[in-house]
Amino acid sequence: MIFDVSQLKTQEKYRLLTGGITPRPIAWISTRSIKGVDNLAPYSFFTVASCNPPVLLYTQVTQRNGIDKDTLANLAQTGECVVNIVDSTLLSKMNQTSVSIESEQSEFDFAQIDSCASHKVTPLSVAQSKIRYECTLRQSISVSDLPAGGTVVLLDVKHIYVDDELLTDGSINQQLIDSVGKMGGDNYSLTSQLVELDRPG
Repeated sequence: MIFDVSQLKTQEKYRLLTGGITPRPIAWISTRSIKGVDNLAPYSFFTVASCNPPVLLYTQVTQRNGIDKDTLANLAQTGECVVNIVDSTLLSKMNQTSVSIESEQSEFDFAQIDSCASHKVTPLSVAQSKIRYECTLRQSISVSDLPAGGTVVLLDVKHIYVDDELLTDGSINQQLIDSVGKMGGDNYSLTSQLVELDRPG
């Protein structure tokens, strides 16, 4: 079946995009507001934008009310965040932080998530996250402010934390990382099996 996107409703486009582009890594982003409230929210439109310089990219999908989520608002004001990587032990806690709560309330407190101080940036880190990227805001680009539109956010990586048990000869051991991916709807994928193939040539 061919879908003409010009004939589709917003939710139909959303379901076809998020249901087919899978699995998507999850950026569990912690920020701190100028009032000192610690925010934590998951984003599954997330990838590496550049390795030299090291830049991460995530997209905030515009809410129906048109108001920026706390993450983007805090980034615009303070310029700092931590991208915490989610493994299977953190999946349930991460899901709890996707709830909409008042900006004066911390998701760390709401979901009872253990935090720790970050190496250099002000926002807290998720203590149990075994890989964490401390970042500063590089640029935000509005693609569309319509409902389900998006703002692309580029983050300069300043420091990277990797739990020692994941490291083998200075690289992250992919057999141990146990990262979680977002599928369509309310589904997630677990890294239960890896297939290794030599790159040709």
